[in-house]
Amino acid sequence: MTEHPTSFERPQPGVDPTDPRGALLRAPAPPPAQGVEAPTALPVQARSGDPAPEAAPVVQSSNSTTGRTGNHKDMGMNPAGTGPEHSQPAAAEPDTHRPRPVTDAVPVQPGGEDERPPQSADERRTGQGLPPGRPTPMRRDGDRLRFVGAATRRIARGIDLDEIVMGLCRATVPTFSDAILVYLRDPLPVGDERPTGPLVLRLRRSDRIPQQERDLEDGILPVPVPENPTELDALGTELCEVQPGSALAEVLRGVRPVFTDTPAAHAALPELLGEGCEFAVPSGRRAILAPLRGRRRVIGAALFLRRPDRVPFDPDDLLVAAQLATHSALGIDKAVLYGREAYIADELQRTMLPETLPRPTGVRLASRYLPAAETARVGGDWYDAIPLPGSRVALVVGDVMGHSMTSAAIMGQLRTTAQTLAGLDLPPQEVLHHLDEQAQRLGTDRMATCLYAVYDPVSHRITIANAGHPPPVLLHLGGRAEVLRVPPGAPIGVGGVDFEAVELDAPAGATLLLYTDGLVESRLRDVWTGIEQLREKLAATAQLTGPDHPPPLEALCDEVLDMLGPGDRDDDIALLAARFDGIAPSDVAYWFLEPEDAAPGRARRLARRALSRWDMEDLTDSVELLVSEVVTNAVRYATRPVTLRLLRTDVLRCEVGDDVPQLPRLRQARATDEGGRGLYLVNRLARRWGATRLSTGKVVWFELNRG
Repeated sequence: MTEHPTSFERPQPGVDPTDPRGALLRAPAPPPAQGVEAPTALPVQARSGDPAPEAAPVVQSSNSTTGRTGNHKDMGMNPAGTGPEHSQPAAAEPDTHRPRPVTDAVPVQPGGEDERPPQSADERRTGQGLPPGRPTPMRRDGDRLRFVGAATRRIARGIDLDEIVMGLCRATVPTFSDAILVYLRDPLPVGDERPTGPLVLRLRRSDRIPQQERDLEDGILPVPVPENPTELDALGTELCEVQPGSALAEVLRGVRPVFTDTPAAHAALPELLGEGCEFAVPSGRRAILAPLRGRRRVIGAALFLRRPDRVPFDPDDLLVAAQLATHSALGIDKAVLYGREAYIADELQRTMLPETLPRPTGVRLASRYLPAAETARVGGDWYDAIPLPGSRVALVVGDVMGHSMTSAAIMGQLRTTAQTLAGLDLPPQEVLHHLDEQAQRLGTDRMATCLYAVYDPVSHRITIANAGHPPPVLLHLGGRAEVLRVPPGAPIGVGGVDFEAVELDAPAGATLLLYTDGLVESRLRDVWTGIEQLREKLAATAQLTGPDHPPPLEALCDEVLDMLGPGDRDDDIALLAARFDGIAPSDVAYWFLEPEDAAPGRARRLARRALSRWDMEDLTDSVELLVSEVVTNAVRYATRPVTLRLLRTDVLRCEVGDDVPQLPRLRQARATDEGGRGLYLVNRLARRWGATRLSTGKVVWFELNRG
């Protein structure tokens, strides 16, 4: 519900609320009980420093009533009938029945819903022309203070730009004005950034009084429908370029709010609203143009408007507009800075995590990442999938302690180190050992957990090493979910510990789920309770698709995240799901070749037979030529048997391995060179090719599209 801080008191029936004496409101006294003497009212109390009050008439009631009178000072405390709009005469009510105050929402405006004779400006200002039983407009200085306090609190609650601008509009309409136009600089400068180019104002938001009836039972009076509802609706253009030295530039440079009936502001309206729109602005003091100045410079302007049938603004309203403009401008500055920080955090987190997942042979991947909260968009959780030689893939998930910029920076360094170590084709336990050393080099308190797994689609096996991370969960094709038993290990950064790897079966159709502790641990549950709930969630999801069909990966990740409750987001979450499709043995051909001169010829014959068996004779010429070149380079320097493997998947992949660690480089052979053209042919004919260093040598591979 919109918060409107203006307060009114519900008048008592039969009492004129606009009594010019403004001291006591008379209420009919109930007849005293039989035999009981009616008490008299206490004498009128005067404020300290005020002249002695005149004798006030005694109010007869069942309880004593205290009234106030005296001379009121400036700022809305003038005697009734001469004060500004936001003042209201005080009333003394019997204690037996205190009238319920009207909800602070829409102030009652002269020219309301009922037909009555036209009022003079003085009557509209003082409220003397209102019929009995109608509340008067605000006319106490305390009303202004309460309104400014509530409005600034509403503005300060906003954390982004739209919330702050909306807070300004909702706080002022209809309590302070009938309409508001908020213009902001486009683009908004950030911090100490000096804007370049001309000053352009864009209409960010405009609010007007909705033409609908309010609930009288809640104390909110109906909003009067203007005779011309499009009078204020026609105001405002989308863009406004402020010319240097123009009237609008001078008003914005002056910083202070001004009435639009002043010459400078009146000349600035056509530039702000567009030619011809200035005639739609109500005449007199019914419009205030308030510049919005941030910490360094003017960032916009706000135009407060009242309809002709409403009480005009008075000089004290300029102070109210100045307070609203100042708080709004500072809040907008804060929101722009927060938006820049959030953008930097989002970009940092996005670049720290994989932009897209690879598509290795024999495995499908899906991932999710959720920050700890909107105010903590970066964290130390990460995941990765790294293709390895032999159609294998490394699956990594880790968690650096904390969810701050420092944690994200450390996470980025550890992820880069893991990618480098994976490129060396080190065993999983060796990768964790080197990560532990790297974390110690980064600092004494740089600790993290990590799980590193290598999946081989040919052998249908997976090797896992753990460093203090929650264990993975394997969902089988039949719907059974199990928590894999892997050695827990110590977190990375402890130092002086050994890591152990285990090798497990990875059947085709199974799904491996790697995650961080934010998914299973919170203030409401411990880690093992969360892991058991995760296992049950996976099993229940698998039952929906039947025993012969595994659930889709993307939908499975969404279902897993749905298990999080409202209080389960204490940490950021990284999730990596891998569906093992594997490579059937019938799609693999593997041979050992002795490092001799006859090896290239034998390799061509073996490749020809395999292609004939797979009905891929159209690739025979290209495969024989490329296999001959790669095997020739391998046997020239190898001292141990050379391996040759053909894999039939969506492409045809050929891999040649030897025991020489030096990687071949593509170069342009000269006309007099006898060699150096083999890799040039591979580069021209193959779909993709590459070379990867292994712990026992290297593998040179290439891929061809299937016909």
